[in-house]
Amino acid sequence: MNYIKHLTGFFDKVINDNTLNPTHISLYIALFQFWNCNRFRNPISISRDEVMRISKISSKATYHKCLKNLHALGYIKYEPSYNPYKGSLVHLFNFSENLKPKPKNSKVIKQVIDKSSTGNGTSPELAEVSYINVINNTNKLNNSNVNKQSLNSKNETLDLKKEAANTKQKKLRQKNKSMITPNEKDLINYFLEQNFPELEAKKFFNYFSSNGWLIGGKTPMANWKAAAQN
Repeated sequence: MNYIKHLTGFFDKVINDNTLNPTHISLYIALFQFWNCNRFRNPISISRDEVMRISKISSKATYHKCLKNLHALGYIKYEPSYNPYKGSLVHLFNFSENLKPKPKNSKVIKQVIDKSSTGNGTSPELAEVSYINVINNTNKLNNSNVNKQSLNSKNETLDLKKEAANTKQKKLRQKNKSMITPNEKDLINYFLEQNFPELEAKKFFNYFSSNGWLIGGKTPMANWKAAAQN
């Protein structure tokens, strides 16, 4: 037996059954596991404690209620033993035979067609309409989430770059504080002592005081006198 087709048929049946809840489905999957281990032979002998453990049902009353519901709805055939030393018997039915082939890339939906627009004055009715190239809404949500995550990642990268640049600037300023920057008068006096033109002293002062005393705009100046010599 093809268990994949069987489960597909089971879930196709569940979709149209509003009487079932997640507990029923969990119990059936636990019974299916026993059936699978028994190589799909009918009937199978089950242990209540084992089935409750696998299906995660903690209440005995809920367990028996769901088991009887599955029996009444035609999902299984339940034969209780009423003997604590003898397991009950369960027959599972093959739902793979109930599968019907569906056209590829198509989906059937129900739409309300207003017949009054045709002029005959009749009331609206439901009609099945097929369409192709269906895009799942979940995929749209996933795509939007991916786009948001990508945008957030880019923003985080930009923030990290800005933070690194700010950190670098702070370090440069801290290094620059180790050098005592001269005032214009001291600089002119030093240039004159070295027989340099006063105009060059003013150019030197105006340039480096405007860029924070950085050589090449990046490296903090360690010795302004050595820089003046160059």
